Amino acid sequence: MLTAARYTGIAMTLPGSTFAGYAIGYALDLWLHTTYLKIVFLLLGIAGGFVQLIQMLMRDMHLPADKTSQQPPPPDND
Repeated sequence: MLTAARYTGIAMTLPGSTFAGYAIGYALDLWLHTTYLKIVFLLLGIAGGFVQLIQMLMRDMHLPADKTSQQPPPPDND
């Protein structure tokens, strides 16, 4: 049951961040009387969603997100 909840959260990450970016851009467009901010924040929401999605999948697969964490520990000099 926990696995299903975790994968449901992963599946909702991208649409949620896309909607949040669009909603922020739409609100700023109304407030500032512009027409382009909803597109900018939509793209930022999509990019942020993909970053979060990849981080969640990497954590789920137990793979490090960067190469620096793969270095072995230094040897003990006893």
